[in-house]
Amino acid sequence: MKKIFVVVLLFTTSLCYAQFKEELKKPVNILNGIVNNSPSSFILGFIDPNNLQIRHSVDMSFMASGKNSIALGVYTGSLSYKFNEKFNLRLDASIINSPYNSLGKEFTNRINGLYLSRAQLNYKPSDNFFISIEYRQIPAGYYTPYYNNSPFYMLGIDEGISFDK
Repeated sequence: MKKIFVVVLLFTTSLCYAQFKEELKKPVNILNGIVNNSPSSFILGFIDPNNLQIRHSVDMSFMASGKNSIALGVYTGSLSYKFNEKFNLRLDASIINSPYNSLGKEFTNRINGLYLSRAQLNYKPSDNFFISIEYRQIPAGYYTPYYNNSPFYMLGIDEGISFDK
């Protein structure tokens, strides 16, 4: 029994921490460990606002064809960030709503919602080499390759942050 008591005593004393009386008088400020109070031009300490670009667009359209018609409202928020001269990121999120259509509730339920219309990483290590990795989530029937009447719109060259700026 004495051996067990000694072993338990050794383990419990090794887990106890000492504290000086001077440390009790010192005020504890937890916020200093969380918030950086030093003035910085960076958001969250690592995002440079000079390389961040945010855009918003609202599109409203109406189409009628024969017996069918549809009204669409689309809000798109775009965020572009240029990490350096060779690497950038672009994210587009869209909210689509069809307040009126003659195609039925199934179509309305299928097209209404939030979409990640573009997530794109661009890398241009040299003038003659360009890599773009892109994910798109667009409702069926909504995509057109000639959007904005520009063949360069799909690459994001004529809008947002490009390598030529």
